[in-house]
Amino acid sequence: MTDLTLRCGCGSVTGLVSGVCRGTGNRVICYCDDCQAFARHLGHPERTLDAHGGTDVVQTSPARVRFGKGADRLACVRLTPKGVLRWYASCCSTPIANTAASPSLPFVGLFHRCLHDGTDGTPLDQVLGPVRGRVRLKFATGDTTALRARKGSLLPIVLHFVRIMAAAWWRGDQKRSPFFDQRTGQPVAPPRLLSEDERQAAYRA
Repeated sequence: MTDLTLRCGCGSVTGLVSGVCRGTGNRVICYCDDCQAFARHLGHPERTLDAHGGTDVVQTSPARVRFGKGADRLACVRLTPKGVLRWYASCCSTPIANTAASPSLPFVGLFHRCLHDGTDGTPLDQVLGPVRGRVRLKFATGDTTALRARKGSLLPIVLHFVRIMAAAWWRGDQKRSPFFDQRTGQPVAPPRLLSEDERQAAYRA
């Protein structure tokens, strides 16, 4: 296992993701319209999305994440009233993570863009391993023939995700999320719901 460096684009927010390996993380590419809209809302979506609108995300336990500096610069938005919490660095609009609306589900989806090589020098992609699968392909852009040809079954992805979440729950990781206040259970930054104009602009492209 390796500790990965977490850092926003300008370096104001830094941290570590501890004990990362292929067994403790679930690396997927998500093509959903919500992830694409979030990237557009933050600006410069080409820095986050691949050529087909996909976002490289590593699903793991939030208890593995800790911030060294700049935690006060974390900001949070919701695209819809019941949507997931989408976290980013307010200093430079670097996407950081997705979480559930409460800490009861010990889940975090970390954006590949904010992750960097291991503290021991191991390259990031070597630590994370290959992409396990591609999801929500119906929202992918451009010619998706090649993507669909190597889509594979979703069952192994889902089973691995369930194993990660079950192990996290057993350890009590839901009580150790840096995205929620441990005493109150509230998000450390108040979630801001996008206005109707902001939503339309984010989904329009």
